[in-house]
Amino acid sequence: MGVRDLANYPWDAVEPYRERAAAHPDGIVDLSIGSPVDPTPEIIRAALTEATDAHAYPQTVGTPELREAIVDWYARRRGVDDLTTANVLPTIGSKELVALLPLLLGLGEGDIVVHPRIAYPSYAVGATAVGATPVAIDDPAAWPDGAKLIWINSPGNPDGRTWTVGELAVAVRRARELGAVLASDECYAELGWEGEWATERIPSILDPRVTGGTRSGLLSVYSLSKQSNLAGYRAALVAGCARIVGDLLTARKHLGLMPPAPVQHAMAVALRDDEHVAQQKELYRRRRALLKPALLAAGFRIDGSEAGLYLWATEERDAWESMGRLAELGILAGPGHFYGAHSAQHVRLALTAPLERVAQAATRLTAGSA
Repeated sequence: MGVRDLANYPWDAVEPYRERAAAHPDGIVDLSIGSPVDPTPEIIRAALTEATDAHAYPQTVGTPELREAIVDWYARRRGVDDLTTANVLPTIGSKELVALLPLLLGLGEGDIVVHPRIAYPSYAVGATAVGATPVAIDDPAAWPDGAKLIWINSPGNPDGRTWTVGELAVAVRRARELGAVLASDECYAELGWEGEWATERIPSILDPRVTGGTRSGLLSVYSLSKQSNLAGYRAALVAGCARIVGDLLTARKHLGLMPPAPVQHAMAVALRDDEHVAQQKELYRRRRALLKPALLAAGFRIDGSEAGLYLWATEERDAWESMGRLAELGILAGPGHFYGAHSAQHVRLALTAPLERVAQAATRLTAGSA
């Protein structure tokens, strides 16, 4: 097993549905990919411009300015107030780190990488690329002996599953029993919508209430793509166990994995500004408030989705059938088949289309259910 064993890129299978949706008289409403459509905030764009005299190689470890901004951000936004700059690293987007972490940790044939049952496919891709075995298990009690890396995703992509402090603490204890690295993908942690997450901060794996007083074996991954509309900048970070972060730094130096210097400055500015994050969340909230009731009126059930960037919807039939129905309405979603064998009757709808297009989708869904 290795890179040559990876399947064809799955989104190619969506093209016929895209073409059908694009034929709608009022055009396509593309809710398939969670790629930001809103402008990058001016404060961040100005920071990028300020740093364009980037004549020297950037620092793999990150500039002191950026590392301090990451530490401050974890304390201010995540309730993790005991990090130092030795605990953090910038990365070239979060997908890069997710896919490469098994390689960077030295995993290979015979090793087990655990990931959620309903999951972003890059967890399994990273395992497959190094010849390790990906295994989909949610329950920490069922995580197998021999697991070397365990991924959790909170809030989840695509289903919005969000782990509580108590659940995270159980996961940490189990991972340590197994001697496994526990990596938490927390890229949507600013986007809580319902239940306790409407008012409470979504906890990090590095929360002192979770760690038991030590970050040993723990990693938190975060991206600025959604909170700050920096998907095109490839701006993300990893934080946690200083020993593991140090090992990752050494490997990344050898591989030349360093965010560009202008991006590092822009990241530092973005992490220090909370106003634009609140404004962006409000845009997502307005889109969600239009789309969710329209899906319910059209006969879909929304599962999970209490946090995150997506609505995880089902008609209790094969996802490709739902994709076809939506495409007839000019709406493009993502099929649950892409997120594991346990989600073949769901579709994922992103909150990243412009508000007027989401309103159009809501109108079509409501009219189609009349």
